[in-house]
Amino acid sequence: MIRTLAITADNKVVYDLPLKSLKNQQIQWFWVDFHEPSNEEVKLLSNYFHFHPLAIEDCIEYVQRPKMDFYDHYLFIVVHSINQKTLEADEVDLFVSDNYVVTFHKKPIRDINNIWFRVKKEKTLQNNAMQIMYHIIDHLVDDYFPPVYKLEDLINQIEDNTSDRTISELMEQVFDIRSELNKLRRTIIPMRDLLYRIISSSRLNTLKEKQVYFHDIYDHLLKLVEMIDANRELSADIRDSYLSISSDRMNRVMMTLTVMSSIFLPLTFIAGVYGMNFDYMPELAGKYSYFIVLGIMLAISVAMIWFFYRMGWFRFHKGTKL
Repeated sequence: MIRTLAITADNKVVYDLPLKSLKNQQIQWFWVDFHEPSNEEVKLLSNYFHFHPLAIEDCIEYVQRPKMDFYDHYLFIVVHSINQKTLEADEVDLFVSDNYVVTFHKKPIRDINNIWFRVKKEKTLQNNAMQIMYHIIDHLVDDYFPPVYKLEDLINQIEDNTSDRTISELMEQVFDIRSELNKLRRTIIPMRDLLYRIISSSRLNTLKEKQVYFHDIYDHLLKLVEMIDANRELSADIRDSYLSISSDRMNRVMMTLTVMSSIFLPLTFIAGVYGMNFDYMPELAGKYSYFIVLGIMLAISVAMIWFFYRMGWFRFHKGTKL
């Protein structure tokens, strides 16, 4: 679907004009949005707007890394929105000139729809096409914050563990969170690099008066990257701590089994010796041999328990909180 928006010479906002009417001299600038376009509509990028084949190819080949390319009379920018449910990146392509902006996206983008209908109500959005480009990028970046804050809250809940969940459950959630943080990082860092290029470029003369606004977006992206890196480090610390706790518990179990095996090993040896079926074993004929052997086995057990205690094998450390 293709929809159009135009600002006339007398500063009126007109929606749904035919493409042929957009070149009218009464039009100051216009916005054409390719919203989930068909194959025939995609051809208009070449046949009507005469955009460069490489830029059109970048629109069709999904998903490109956020970038900015300069062409003769327009600027081509690739940015990413984030799906709030899956945290996957959705590509948004912008062709920006002094008198038009063309947006191209294969999936519905909520921020573009919001800005589209706000143009008629807000005078600040009617100034020029560059203003639309700024607001689109700004809103896309603002939508990066909710999933980052959500993951940060989940990490804090795991650290506190107020619900007293098992280590295996917590570890599974920690690995899921780290996977989602990596998804966000792969989207946000390229966007940060793109904004740095925008504010550093000497070829964007029309953006000089709006540098402060793009610096603000860049600062937001820096904050997002810092939050993601901090959360990744915190999740790694939690993971390592729980792995240490799990390893400590396993060591205690193994020590207990070792102590029990060590105690019963000599007893098993004695029982094995006197369980052999030989006819001539002097001890078997004694009246009190059974009680003597039991006494020896008990004495060995007590001596070994006392020895292990002196060695510190029964001093288990308590406490498993981080």
